[in-house]
Amino acid sequence: MGKSQKQRAMRRHNPMRVPDSHLPHGLAQASSTSSKTEAILPIIQKMESADSSERKWACVAVSNLIQNDPSTRRLLQGKNVVGALIARLTDNEEEVVIEAMGSLRNLCIDGGYDICAEMYNKNILVPLKTFIPKISSTLEQFLQTPKSAPENAIKVVYEFADNVITTLWCLSETSNKALNAINAIRLAPFLMSFLPSREQLPIAPVVAAAQCLYVLTDDNDPAISDVRADAGYISCLLDIARSVQDGTKVNGKSKDPDQRSITLGVLAAGILRNISPLPPPVAVSFVDIDKDIVLPLLQPVITSISLPDISNNVQTLVSQQANTPQIDKLSLKNTPKSDHKSPIEIELERLETRLRTVQLALEILTGTCATLPDPNLNVDEEQIKNDEDDEDEEETEAMEDVDVDMSAINEDKPASEQSETVSLLPSLVPALLVLAQPTSLSFPPLASVSVHPPTTSALSGIHVSALECLNNIFLSLASVPNSSVSLDKEAGQKVWKDVWTALNVVGPEFGMGQERRREVWEISVGVLWGIGNVWKGSLAPDVDEVILLIQFCNASSDAQTRVKCIGTLECLAQYPDSLDGNRIISEYLLSFLPTGTSPDAGVEPVLQSVSAIIDIYSDEMLPYDTNFRQGGYLDRLATSIDSMKKLVKTIDRRKPGGRVLRLRGEEVRDNLIAFVRYRKNLKL
Repeated sequence: MGKSQKQRAMRRHNPMRVPDSHLPHGLAQASSTSSKTEAILPIIQKMESADSSERKWACVAVSNLIQNDPSTRRLLQGKNVVGALIARLTDNEEEVVIEAMGSLRNLCIDGGYDICAEMYNKNILVPLKTFIPKISSTLEQFLQTPKSAPENAIKVVYEFADNVITTLWCLSETSNKALNAINAIRLAPFLMSFLPSREQLPIAPVVAAAQCLYVLTDDNDPAISDVRADAGYISCLLDIARSVQDGTKVNGKSKDPDQRSITLGVLAAGILRNISPLPPPVAVSFVDIDKDIVLPLLQPVITSISLPDISNNVQTLVSQQANTPQIDKLSLKNTPKSDHKSPIEIELERLETRLRTVQLALEILTGTCATLPDPNLNVDEEQIKNDEDDEDEEETEAMEDVDVDMSAINEDKPASEQSETVSLLPSLVPALLVLAQPTSLSFPPLASVSVHPPTTSALSGIHVSALECLNNIFLSLASVPNSSVSLDKEAGQKVWKDVWTALNVVGPEFGMGQERRREVWEISVGVLWGIGNVWKGSLAPDVDEVILLIQFCNASSDAQTRVKCIGTLECLAQYPDSLDGNRIISEYLLSFLPTGTSPDAGVEPVLQSVSAIIDIYSDEMLPYDTNFRQGGYLDRLATSIDSMKKLVKTIDRRKPGGRVLRLRGEEVRDNLIAFVRYRKNLKL
């Protein structure tokens, strides 16, 4: 079983707000699906105007046009709006620079990796680096003499800082090349300078600084070292997390403090977790970040929200917005501020912020729930090298002459001591199951787009993150057995049912624009596998569920997803009193047996299936063993041994993950030979 490990290169902390995968590729298609095609050319032309007011108008218009409109965003991108806006960052008019920065920031947030990569390739970091010292000196001046500048000027500077920092945050997740370039800037001192002064500053740039620092300290040694090196930074982060933790409840009841303050506390907890363990010289190095900070702070955050209520509120607001006359935001006569929003837009953003905070909390908890080391990290590399030097496969044949004790083959590895954190994990399960349940806005309709894509993106992100937490929790519980959990069979059956309830709402239909539905399924089968292992033998296989798992397994091109499906089916097959369910599953697993040619299913699913059959029928006294005997499974397994040997030999140790996979293959091959020998000796 595999945990939902964080993967920096493939993960975005703030997923694309307005997904566009449902749109056909190409400028012609973008033009045909955009309702604002005619507005594009004037914007691009005015971006180069000699009149600064027209250049400013063009920058503002970009932000207004792309709002919840991926077609127009694609069309603008095709007209090199990114390059035009980056050029405006060196404009001789300050207001143009400010508006261009705001539009670039919005493109980053709404556009995702592609636009961020384009910005990096067009050298956006060159002007951004020049802004940082200017923002720092202005910030210091404002803090020392708050009345030295007009209020409007201060507001503009802080909004500009927010936009610069947010853009740097998004860029840092674009690629390792971009991350390395940002590491060279050494942003930690700049970002941390906002946090101690949080009471004197607007909350937006402070949260942006914390968000950027959270991303930069995620498995990134240069930033981690910079933060860990200053005891003052760590003390400040602890103060923020604890102040929010203490303020989330009044008289034992939840209150509704400023949402962005809660977000700041969640980010502080995430940064502390990223940089832990804290260095010994620090006075607070004895603090257990997970037990003392993360869980007490984040558990109330994930239980304080009702996704159905927010979904209903958003739909009501969108309906009201549709019936409200809209001012022409592209009027050049009265150039709007780029942050000009109606009350409905402000409320929609507030609700989205709540959702994103919960998503962030779940992301941090995913790491907390992954309390066990990755099994792949325990491989003895020296032993692997020795094995590579000794390719003598004849040892396998020697095993056929040895009597084998099946209990030794299936003996579990000794469990590590149950940590206190693992014992706390089951308390998270009810809240996570609630957050995994889709709402009416969680996914776009199959034949159209969401009525409010940012909310849909945030909701589906919450479901995915909640399931990732559950996946890690049940992996931990399966690896560190907890009898009080595994003996509660009713609890296992309820958890199993709740996950299937969510899957039934998600549905099995995937296509363009429905990638999140598939992602939910892919993570959910891992959750089901974990549940199956914790309550193995207690979950009766439902034929409809078994068929859906088989269909999903067959339809998936991802080997790891197929392995999870097979693992889940293996657990269901071990329900003692279900002979029909056992037979359906076993016949499917046997269809993976190697036949001498390269398996279409992939090597890993084949290995998992063979291992599953051995595990299912390791005890010949179980009622469903009659299927093994009547179905002639022993002969089918014996016939596959030569093909299994050939398959294992094809595993290339030199490929990424090849060494571990080769060891796994050799283990399954040897177990298969021993299992066939054992069953033949039974003479049943």
